[in-house]
Amino acid sequence: MEKTDQSSGKINPKAPAALSRFAFLIGKWQFNAKFHSGNGGWEEFEGTWEGRSILDGYAIADEYRMTNSSGEVIVLGMNFRVYDSARQLWNIKWLNALDGTWIDLASPEFGGAHFDDHSVSYIFKDPAAAWIYTRATYTSISRMHFTWLGEKSDDRNTWTEFMVIECHRTVS
Repeated sequence: MEKTDQSSGKINPKAPAALSRFAFLIGKWQFNAKFHSGNGGWEEFEGTWEGRSILDGYAIADEYRMTNSSGEVIVLGMNFRVYDSARQLWNIKWLNALDGTWIDLASPEFGGAHFDDHSVSYIFKDPAAAWIYTRATYTSISRMHFTWLGEKSDDRNTWTEFMVIECHRTVS
């Protein structure tokens, strides 16, 4: 079997074409995050997000690391993204390294992943969150920037923004 150069960030041409929809994540990113605190204000955090092609270019893995103002890692994990062509659905899983748990991020139960010309979104349940549902939306996607919006809901009808992450590609 021919191996694809992992360092190039290229998706295998034999992989499902849909995989390229998350190719914007491939590379190294720095971000500033604003989290809506319980008192009505916003807390700010920093972090890195690094995406790469894995498994000979058939999947994308992106490592996410957020730190507080004292430099302590408060979120650390990895997303794994693959597309199941036979079932025409995304398998996107989050591995939380700090507590050893997995979350299904694009469950068909909640409609899977949605793509349009300007954004990507999906809904999931995070058992550690104080709310029932989280909607993640990637928007303002360009070669050098993207925005991740986190919204919360208890009924999937009313959504409230709780986090905004502005990611900027690092130049090496």
